[in-house]
Amino acid sequence: EVQLVESGGGLVQPGGSLRLSCAASGFTFTSYYMSWVRQAPGKGLEWVSAINSGGGSTSYADSVKGRFTISRDNAKNTLYLQMNSLKPEDTAVYYCAARYRGAVEYDYWGQGTQVTVSS
Repeated sequence: EVQLVESGGGLVQPGGSLRLSCAASGFTFTSYYMSWVRQAPGKGLEWVSAINSGGGSTSYADSVKGRFTISRDNAKNTLYLQMNSLKPEDTAVYYCAARYRGAVEYDYWGQGTQVTVSS
């Protein structure tokens, strides 16, 4: 059974930091590009960041560039998102998603973890 399980969300003050994790199982993690996607209240899905299967290439949305860092540990089948200098507009449910190399659409999604940035 394929599973992507996010953790690490919570309530944080503006300017604070959180580290999200996504534990993967049931598929060959090293064959998949991984992404973080978020959904703010009342809004659609927003792509946040992506990392290739080996971890050597990353990309970010302009809204988070310089503040967020994506990484992965292929030995632990785990994806991470380090979020610094958080802003209220970062409040959202954060999902990790897996896309097979060369595929256009995501194959697997996690259940999401809530991040709330508020004083």
